[in-house]
Amino acid sequence: MQTFIFFGIVGSGKGTQAKLLKEYLEKKSGLLCVATSTGDEYRKLVESGGYTGEIVRDTLTRGHLQPNFLTNALFTNILISALTPERHLIADGYPRTVNQSETFEQMMKFYGRSDVKVVFIELSEDEAVKRNLKRGRHDDTAEGLRKRFEEYKQNVIPAMNYFKGREGYEIYKVNGEQSIEGVHKEIIEALRF
Repeated sequence: MQTFIFFGIVGSGKGTQAKLLKEYLEKKSGLLCVATSTGDEYRKLVESGGYTGEIVRDTLTRGHLQPNFLTNALFTNILISALTPERHLIADGYPRTVNQSETFEQMMKFYGRSDVKVVFIELSEDEAVKRNLKRGRHDDTAEGLRKRFEEYKQNVIPAMNYFKGREGYEIYKVNGEQSIEGVHKEIIEALRF
């Protein structure tokens, strides 16, 4: 079974591309994919209106990353409930810190997944701002985006770079400045399906 991690600045289309890859793989292989989105899990927490959701909402509004323990727990729960040996795994929005990359690596060893493809969708900050303001999420304010770009440079890029040169991990860079279809096509070609 195949394992993929999607990296890219907020607005790069990671979620969209993860869904397209899921559909492509399920159609091509006839096997199910576990497509994880910690962002979706956090949005569910916020919508639940619980105590944890309130704290998460506040953190999101300020554009900060959520704490490692909570993100690791959300991702772990998805693996426990959904991952089987016959399912592909697509991670979108996780890992986002070096700590999470280390945890992810331990998880993959535990589950016997030794061939992980890291898809990095490259997109300029200017284009990311345009796209984010268009989609109109409550946390997509100019200030929130600026903070998220800072977090991206300080945490997410190092989280991806953690995998450079690691045995069993390969990074594929994709041009995110093109159409959704163009990015998908480039991903499929890069991964040589």
